[in-house]
Amino acid sequence: QVQLVESGGGLVQPGESLTLSCAAPGFDKFYAYIMKWHRQVPGGGREEIASITPTGDKWEYADSVKGRFTIIRDNDARTLTLRMNNLKPDDTAVYYCNAWPRYWGQGTQVTVAQ
Repeated sequence: QVQLVESGGGLVQPGESLTLSCAAPGFDKFYAYIMKWHRQVPGGGREEIASITPTGDKWEYADSVKGRFTIIRDNDARTLTLRMNNLKPDDTAVYYCNAWPRYWGQGTQVTVAQ
C-alpha cells in the first residue's frame, strides 16, 4: 500500500520560511509519477500550487506562490519537498502531497500569523 507522509507544517510569522517534506517509503514507482503539492483552506476547494515532472527537470507553480515556493524531488530517497519563503497569511492552509493523480498524503497544517 502506497503511503505519502507529510511533515514540517507549523505556525510561523509573516515573512518567515518553512519547508514541507513528503516521504514515500516503499513506493517503488515514486520515480514514475508527476508529484504535486496542493493546499486547502476550510470551506474552500483544493488548490494545486506546485508540480514537478518524474525526472525533476520541469516544474510549474501557481501564480499565488511563484517566486516564493520551490518544489524539489529526490527519487532515490523517495521524497518530495516544498520550500516556502516570504510566507503570507493567505498561505495558511492544509498542504497535501500528491502522486498525480492517484495517491494523497494526509495533509499538514501551515499557519501564518503574527
